[in-house]
Formats: sequence, structure tokens, C-alpha cells
Amino acid sequence: MKITAIITICSAMFLVCLSADPEPVPAGRSTLTPRQRCMIPVATFTAVGNMDALKGAIHNGLDAGLTVNEVKEMLVHAYAYAGFPRSLNAINMCIAVLEERRAQGIDDSIGRSASPMPAGFDRNVFGHQTRNRLVGRDMSQRTSGYATFAPIIDDFLVEHLFADIFSRDVLTHQDRELLTISMLAAMSGTDGQLKSHLRIAEKEGFSHSQFKEFAEVITASVGDESGARTQRLLTEVMGIPFPEADRSALKVFRKTAAAEASGRHFSGSVRVESWFAAESHDSYRGAMVHFEAGARTAWHSHPRGQTLIVTAGRGRVQSSGEAVQEISPGDVVWIPAKVRHWHGASPDSAMSHLAISTPENGLTVEWMELVDDAEYHATPSSEIGE
Repeated sequence: MKITAIITICSAMFLVCLSADPEPVPAGRSTLTPRQRCMIPVATFTAVGNMDALKGAIHNGLDAGLTVNEVKEMLVHAYAYAGFPRSLNAINMCIAVLEERRAQGIDDSIGRSASPMPAGFDRNVFGHQTRNRLVGRDMSQRTSGYATFAPIIDDFLVEHLFADIFSRDVLTHQDRELLTISMLAAMSGTDGQLKSHLRIAEKEGFSHSQFKEFAEVITASVGDESGARTQRLLTEVMGIPFPEADRSALKVFRKTAAAEASGRHFSGSVRVESWFAAESHDSYRGAMVHFEAGARTAWHSHPRGQTLIVTAGRGRVQSSGEAVQEISPGDVVWIPAKVRHWHGASPDSAMSHLAISTPENGLTVEWMELVDDAEYHATPSSEIGE
């Protein structure tokens, strides 16, 4: 897992990008899969038009193993709920992300395409069957509401949304409901639709504990207001309890298991653990990072800077155009905003540090190319008389 997924969004999203799991989740599962946690911020940032944050979310999803076609399908699905302008903006951002990744030498998996529809495919029949199954009752003969006032909109829903779109098997119906509730939770004025789709998501196999986790990720990616609204509707629809947050109470977060950092953004063996974040979703994020001897980050920068506190071993840090500097336990390193740099262990010693960053538009890091051996093995300034 790379640090982007750990200190970029929030503690509720720290385990987002360990791997991707393309299979539907069995009913009763207690947690969201890493793949699902990657999908939620892509949907929310698309829905609210936050392209800067969407860029990082797409990077995270692709790093986690989502295919290019899966990401494209998610952004296409978004137009039915967030509108063409937001969907097209998101697709253009995806194009930019893919171009950036190709320039960095990253070869993302394209993935499978949607299966062709069989000859004689009846969109009306398929659409009604799909909607009826999702909702849990026959809605084919509506006698009131929007379907009788404006029948054409119901035709569009049935034949386009629930047939043309839902028949595309790049994503499962469960995937599509997760995307839908994510977008509706991010947007205002959609309580009625969100309630309906929360019920559908429950029918698709999501458990109450997964919905609780979903609300946490919504809070982390969109904000406290959307998170509180999601919690309120989950309580109304399913009776899921959400205790009132006591911001005055002292809290202890126990040490968590370490995860291996991504080889795309690190050289050598790097482990990350003890992730944390401020109670306010837009404040500091952090983690403890352990580098084996010779391991280091790629070149990268932080929109609002970063603080490193060395806790063990010996390490190295360098900003672009400056000499390599050695760092030891007790040293505090401040990296200014948008300064290109890298840091890691010494060639003959492991090193651990605490990394603390503050997000801008939900992101705390922009990754660049790997540090080559010549750059890494340059003589540190402490060894040349400085």
C-alpha cells in the first residue's frame, strides 16, 4: 500500500488500496472490500465536481488494481445521477491521469469490455425486470407520480438506465448501487432518492456494518455535513445507530498492522502502520513509516508541505537541487509546500519516521519518478564538511 492511500483522504480511508476484488461481496460481509473503498471517493468527487480530489482518487483506484475500463464505466454510470457535465469533466480528468501515468512508465490494465447484447435484446423487458428485482416489487404499471405525469422519463429510466447501462457487465449491479449511493450522499437535495437506493443496496448484500463504514468514508471524502446526513438516513431507513461524536473525550487509537508500500512509489522494502487523522476531516493526516536499509520514496511533493519526525535508525532526505542530508532519531524535517523531494533509509541502516501532512482538496501528495541509484548514493552533506 502506498502512503497516498494512507495520509491522503482520512483515517476512515486508510485501508483503501491494498488490492482490488472484482467479485460481488457476499451478503453479511462485515467490512467493505479495498476495491469498494476505492470506488466511493471516485463517485463522490465526480458528483460534487471536485476534479483536484478526483485526480488522486483515480490514481489510488488504478494503483489498487481497478482496471481502466472499470474506472471509465464508473464515470459513465455517474452521468445518470450527477449529469453529463460532471461525468464528462470526470472522464476528461481520467484521460489526463492515464496520460500522466503512461509518462511515468505505469502500464495500467485495460480490463475486460462489456459483453455484447444478444440479438433481439428487448430493452423494455430487461429494464423492467432489472428495476423490479432491485426495488423488490413490480413497478411496471405505475398509476401515480412522475411515471404518469411524464411517462417519457420512466421510459428513459427503464430502457436506458436499467437496460442500456445496467446490462453492461464491466461492473456488477452491486457495484452500481454503491456508486449510486455514494453520489447521492455527496449531493444535496437527494434524500428521497438516497433512501430508496440505500434499501436497494441492502438488498444487494450490503450489511449494517458496511453501511457504517460507508458513512465514515463519505465523511472523509465529502465532509461532516454529508456524513451526518448519511448517518441520519441510515438510521431512518434501517435503524442503524450512530452514537453522537464526543469531541471532548480523550481517544486512544491502537497500533495497527503494517502494510507494504507500493513499488510504484517506493524502492526497497517499506512498511506503513499506525495511521491517524485529526477529528476534522480537512486537518492533519499521518502514519508511521518503516524503511529497510536502502529503501526510499520516489520523488514527490506535498501541496501544503510535510513534517517528518525520525524515531529510529539513520536516513537520508533531499530536495531537488540540494545536497542529500542525513537524518537521525529526534531530527524533525520540514518539507515546504510543493517542494520536490525524497526521503528514506541509509544504505547500511533501517530508518523509521512519523510523517504528517495536511490535505488540499483531499490530497496530500503528488508522486513523481523513482529515485535512481546515483541520486540515492550521492555523498551526504554531513560527509562533505557542511
